[in-house]
Amino acid sequence: MNIIFSEDSGLNDSIFGKCQAPIRMFLEKRGEAFEQKSMLSEFFCMGKSDNFGDMFTGMTAMDGFMPVSENGDYPTTSMQEGYRKMLEYPEWKQSFTISKKLMEDVKSYMMELRKRPASFMNAYFRTRENFGAALFGGAISGKKSVRFRGMDFDIAGADGSPIFHTAHKPKVKGAVQSNLFSNAFSVDMLDRAEAAMHQFRGDNEEILDVTPVTIAIANIPALKRKVFAAIGADQDPDTANNGFNFQFGRWNVKVWNYLNQYLGAGAEPWMLIDDAYNEECGGAVWNDRVPLTVESYINKRNDVNVWQGRSRFNATFNDFRFACLGGVEGGTDLATLKI
Repeated sequence: MNIIFSEDSGLNDSIFGKCQAPIRMFLEKRGEAFEQKSMLSEFFCMGKSDNFGDMFTGMTAMDGFMPVSENGDYPTTSMQEGYRKMLEYPEWKQSFTISKKLMEDVKSYMMELRKRPASFMNAYFRTRENFGAALFGGAISGKKSVRFRGMDFDIAGADGSPIFHTAHKPKVKGAVQSNLFSNAFSVDMLDRAEAAMHQFRGDNEEILDVTPVTIAIANIPALKRKVFAAIGADQDPDTANNGFNFQFGRWNVKVWNYLNQYLGAGAEPWMLIDDAYNEECGGAVWNDRVPLTVESYINKRNDVNVWQGRSRFNATFNDFRFACLGGVEGGTDLATLKI
């Protein structure tokens, strides 16, 4: 966990000096523990930025090679910029204090020395985890923006549609495409959704070889059982001769506890994600602009040691082709989709 610490020069000569190193240690250890449990890197393409904002875009595909006669001229082709998406980075802040009275009361001091830094880091990492889950929860609900902690965040795709939508329009040519499906999870619908993603095309109607490898769900017991029943055995129990189940051993399953709170009652959405496409093309994008920076100083007005934390980060959605969503009312029926 990369935390940047800044400390007042007069702290070491004060009553608060002896708590600086222990608090730094607790902050770093708590940060490392939370990072190991975070699901953000499983759902977002994680990056860093040194800019005020970043523009996400790409180029449409080049036309294929053409056959020519002997000594024939080289064909020319054209490429153009795809859809654009801008991401800017707000500030995220929080603080806690250690009072002189607390330092004087040794037993209370030892307890609070652990509790307050732990609560501070919990607040920071839970904010990040909740923020990421809120973006996906809004996307599952078909929204183009979500309000989180009093601020609105854009979650539309670069094409201007909700990231999960039945009619994504290409920038140059081709038919509209759907990555939003109404069907509840089953092994048959998994087969069909995977095949549908294999057929995703770029903005110039080119086949992209999208290959989903992850099934992502909220922590819903009935849905978990359906998913593992579909992919957890090498034979198909629904056939008389236990035919081979080709979905066995091919999927990573990601269960995100934080996502539950952003779903409607009774909802059982499921996603297929191509992790490689997400990394290469930026489907769900998260950038850290400024790492957590912690400043410690003495507020002489009320004799307290103030610990302030500041960070800058943001996330959004860009290219819809990184994932598809099933189990949502109003989506395309996979059973009728021509693949």
